[in-house]
Order: sequence, then C-alpha cells, then structure tokens
Amino acid sequence: MKHSSLLNLSKVYLWVDLLLLNLSFALAYWFLAGVPKLSSDHLYLNLLLSSNLLWIICIYFIGPYKFNQPSYSSYQHFAKLFIAICVHLLLMQALLNASNAYVGFDQKLIFTSAEIFIGLCLIAHLLIVLTTQIILRSGYNLKRYAVVGKGDLSASVSHFYQNRAKSGYHFCGIFEMTSETPQLANLENFMESERLDYIYCCLSEMNSDQVESVIRLAERKKTQVRLIPDFHGYAAKKINFEPNESYPIISVDTKPLSSPSEQFAKRAFDLIFSSIIMILGFPVFLLIMLAVKLSSKGTVFFVQERTGRWGETFKIIKFRTMRMDAHKFGLKHSQGANDPRMTPIGNVLRRSRLDELPQFLNVLKGEMSVVGPRPLHKYDVEMLMQEASHDFQKALTIRPGITSIGQIKVGYATNSTENLHRLRYDILYLNTYSLTTDLYLIWLTIQVILLGKGR
Repeated sequence: MKHSSLLNLSKVYLWVDLLLLNLSFALAYWFLAGVPKLSSDHLYLNLLLSSNLLWIICIYFIGPYKFNQPSYSSYQHFAKLFIAICVHLLLMQALLNASNAYVGFDQKLIFTSAEIFIGLCLIAHLLIVLTTQIILRSGYNLKRYAVVGKGDLSASVSHFYQNRAKSGYHFCGIFEMTSETPQLANLENFMESERLDYIYCCLSEMNSDQVESVIRLAERKKTQVRLIPDFHGYAAKKINFEPNESYPIISVDTKPLSSPSEQFAKRAFDLIFSSIIMILGFPVFLLIMLAVKLSSKGTVFFVQERTGRWGETFKIIKFRTMRMDAHKFGLKHSQGANDPRMTPIGNVLRRSRLDELPQFLNVLKGEMSVVGPRPLHKYDVEMLMQEASHDFQKALTIRPGITSIGQIKVGYATNSTENLHRLRYDILYLNTYSLTTDLYLIWLTIQVILLGKGR
C-alpha cells in the first residue's frame, strides 16, 4: 500500500482554520456582549457563513497550504497565512460596507474576531509544523524516490533533496541504464519493496523506449514520474530554470486522482451521497429485504470477497439475487435473464441495479467509491492479469465503485471479452476523471434503475 501524505496536511490545516475561525467569531461575540445587535439572529449566521466562504476563497487563491514543492518553507507558509488573514479581514470589511443589512452594526466584532483568529491560527500552525517535523525526522511517512540514470543529473537530484531534509524526501537508490531496455523487473521489485512515490528519469541517459517503459511501470504502481532534461549539461550545473526548483522538471501524470484536492472532493462526495442514499432510501431497503426473503429461502444479503484498491480484498455486500445452492450449477459469470440460478426477484433487482444498494455501506467504510471500476472476483482478476495486466493494475490504483461507465455500457460481464471491454471503459474513466463525470455517470445509472435496462 502506498504512503499517503502526512496526515494529508492540506486538509488538516483547512479544517483546523475553519474551526478556529468560527471559534474566534463566537469568542468575539461573547467578549463584546454590549455591542449593538443586528435586527435578527439570522444576520449573524449569514455573517458567519460569509466569513467561512471568504476564508475558503482566500485559501484557494493565496495557497498557504500548498506543500507539493520541495523548496516550500515554513517561512513561506506563515507569510502566506498572514496575507490570507489580512485579505479575509479586508473582504469582510468590504462586505459590511456594501450591505444595507449591516448598517449601524459595530464593526469592532469583526476586528476582535480577526485578532483572536490570528493568535489562535499562528499557535495552531506552529504546533502542526513542529509536530510534522518531528514525525518526518523519525522517518515516518517520507516521500520516497529513486533516480533512473547515473551521472551529474542524478547527483544533482540527490544533492538537492539531501539539503532539504525538512521537505520529507527520502532517497532510495539509483538505477543505471546499462542496455537498450531498463532493468524493469528489478526496478518493479524495488518499487514494490520500497513503495516509491517518485521516479526521476535522467533523459540524457535514456532513450524514448526506456522512458515509455518506466512510465508504463509507474502507472501500474501509481508512482509519479519526473523527467529531467539536460540541455547540453546546463541542468547539471544547476541553472535556476524555474522559481521553485534548481533544475527543470517535467511531471508525467501517471497517478489518476492523485492530487489532495481531487481525493478530498471525491471522498467527501462519496460520504455525503452515500449517507443521503442510506437515510432517504431506508424504506426501499426494507421493501427489498422483504421481497428477497419472501421470494426464496436463505439470507437477505449476499457477501463475497472481491478485489479492491491495490489488490487488497474486502467483502462486498449486495442483496441476494441467486439461489442459495447456486454454486452447484458450476457457472462463474452471469448468464443474463436466463440464468438458472436467479431467484424470482433476482432478475428485477439485477436489471434495476437495486441489488447494489447495500454497497453504500462499503463506500462509508472506505472500501469502495460511488463511481469507479467494478470490484472483481478472484477468477476475473486472474483472467485480466493474464490478458491485460498493465491496464488492470492501473485500474487497481483507485477505489472500486458501485457504478462505472463500464457497468453502464457493458453491465455484468458474462465472458472474458466483455470483461476486457469493460476494463477499457474503466481506463477511459481514470484518464478523464472529474467530479462532473461522476455526477453524469450517476445520472445515467439512475436512468438504468428507472428504466430497468441493466444487464
């Protein structure tokens, strides 16, 4: 399993600051109990919500939580944080002056709240920075990297990070190019054992085929590839080519859903959407449970081991659509509407996708996502590893989903050809992911449920 970013610092800082922002507002309101009141309590609530929204906007544009660059320092962090607080204060002041609803309101509340927020924020951030540095020095959750190619460029990379120990990068080794193709088997074993986060490729010592091979390997292992060109030796001399690095870097996007913002947005959406479905759909759950129970003897739920992210197994939960003795038929894949193993209610649940509803529990547990490649049984995994190993391993780098473009277009795979066809759709999803795409696929799934056109 890959290293995650240290406590996902961007999220930690965001939620800590939002908590302190609201706490500061409450403390200021309590300290200044004698200030003139607004006409109604909801105006205070609107003011507080506006304050939260403006803070998120300030964070987005000023970016004090961006830790992806190794040259980023604590001084930059606190400087940008202070700028964000000042801009937030000015925006709140402008809001009060522009709105007629706050005429006559004593603005001392805003300034007192800002003063408290500055104090609490600086203390909290200082504690987080110190804690992070202690954890990094202990060797926990470092960003691990290796260099492909040996020479001045590889020495420059190692020297650059060794002088920036606080950035949390740990050097794991150098792979020298000694033939027309890189030692991919050794490199793959090393990536697995060291759980590398980054691979630096020195382009001056690699040909295009070698670079392509390393990129394809990195896609399967969800390792970020960084290409280092050498313009006739200038990069090795450490010319300041970019403001944040001492050498030019070309980052290759080998990691779908790798940015903290994408991961946070997708996980937050999964939790919110699944919670809503579980609450609002509870009566539907009860009706389906009753129908399954009355239509055939046996359990209501079907639990089966499936392959999830990084190849780790988990137990998927579905409403049972087959007879309890289905294993006696010796069939592996679904046979569609004529499947002899189906219960009377099973075909209806399959075609409407309602048998998938309990999987929202898997989503809440963090084993699945609402949208993503379908989690497969062991025999399907073995087949895809043999027929399309690279693409399938790439699909395993994200959480499997309840629905997907492959599930909508292909449905339940009845043979290896359909499994491969569905996998191609899954790879398309990985390469074109966006939250808008997820919403669109959910809408298409709802149409399948309402029209009963599922396979």
